[in-house]
Order: sequence, then C-alpha cells, then structure tokens
Amino acid sequence: MPPERGPAFAEVWPAVDAVGGWLTRDQAQLLWDAVRAVDPGPARVLEIGSHRGRSTCALAAARPDVDVTAVDPFVTTRRYPGPSVRLGLEATLEALGVADRVTVLPVPSAQARRGWDRPLDVLHVDGKHDYWTVSDDLHWADHVVAGGTVLVHDAFSSIGVTLALLRHVLPGDRLAYRGRVGSMARFVVARPTTGDRAAMLRELPWWGRNVVVKVLLRLRLRRVAALLGHHGRDDPY
Repeated sequence: MPPERGPAFAEVWPAVDAVGGWLTRDQAQLLWDAVRAVDPGPARVLEIGSHRGRSTCALAAARPDVDVTAVDPFVTTRRYPGPSVRLGLEATLEALGVADRVTVLPVPSAQARRGWDRPLDVLHVDGKHDYWTVSDDLHWADHVVAGGTVLVHDAFSSIGVTLALLRHVLPGDRLAYRGRVGSMARFVVARPTTGDRAAMLRELPWWGRNVVVKVLLRLRLRRVAALLGHHGRDDPY
C-alpha cells in the first residue's frame, strides 16, 4: 500500500513559514518531497539543528507515518536563549499537530550518534557550520539506507559546510550529488559517478560569489552586493 499522504505542501506552508528561520519555501518543499518519496512504511528521518522548528515542521507534516528525530543541544547564545528556543519548537509542533511524530533529542549531534543503531531514510544536516562539526555530522550518513536522501543546508554558501563536503563527500564513495535548491544540497546514498563529482565542482563559482556577498554585507556594502545579484538583507541561502 502507498503511504497515507496527508495534506498538500501548499496547505501546510503558511504554518511553516510562520516559524522564524532561513529555510526558503523551495527548500522546505525539497525536505517535504524527500519524506514523501520514502517507500511505504514509517519514513525514518533525522535532523541535526532544529532551532525553532521551521524545517522540522516541513519534515514532520509531510506524511502521517513519519518518525522524525530532531537533534539540537539548544545552546544559549547572545541572540537565542536555548531553553526558550526548545519550548518554542515544542509549542510549534503541538500547534501544527505533529508533536507525536517528532522525538526531540536536546544533546549535541556526536553524543546522539553514540550507540545509534537505527536505519534512516532521510537525513537533514543543518547544525553548526564550522568545518569540524559538519565533518562529524556527515558521519550520520552511514546510517542512511541505500537510495536514501541526505540534505545539507548552507552548502556552497557557508565556508565550513562547503569545505567539509569537498573534503569528505567529493572524494568519497557513498554519497552522490543530485543538485541543490538555493544553498540546500541534495545527495543520495549511492556510488558517485565522475559526472556527480564534476557537478559538485561546478558549484564552486557560486560558492565564491556567495562568500564575496557575505563579506560585502558585513561591510554594509549592500549596493555592491546587489551588483552580484543579491537583493536581500540576509546572507544568500
């Protein structure tokens, strides 16, 4: 039997969009579609970096039989008090009616992975963006089943994320690049071809452009950034 589909993405998007965050509509659709594409049976999903739940909601609302594990230590920073962010996430999941589909693990990704022995169908990586953390987070892909999906946010936009992908995924033999939606890269668990590796390398000019745009925004040179095609106040996503 095909999985029970539930509502259409367009019906759920307004509730997802009401949650603060940097996930675009097209990227939320990509997360949604990845869950919908899983074969019949519970869709097993793990997300690293849930924050307020914008992407978590897109994953959890995709179908009634999804099982989402949301991993986030909810660290308190200058901008975000961790405990209140977690409470906000849980309240948002309740309001959307998907709280029973999500298990929140308020621990670092590396800690959650110790002893983890369950297969995954979809992995979404959007935790800390430094090279070392992303390099470690990519080890979660070892738990994704053959043909499963790995989605990495801020790829070819963040320096740390991109360097980790170039170091560990580009020369690897487990993840094949399948393109991107904005800065969200999609990989499948399959042996990559030469063409897959070449497709990753073709994203490097876009990455270089994004790095330059970020520098210009930090310098408040928004008009110069606009000459490179960037017209928002936020970093390119």
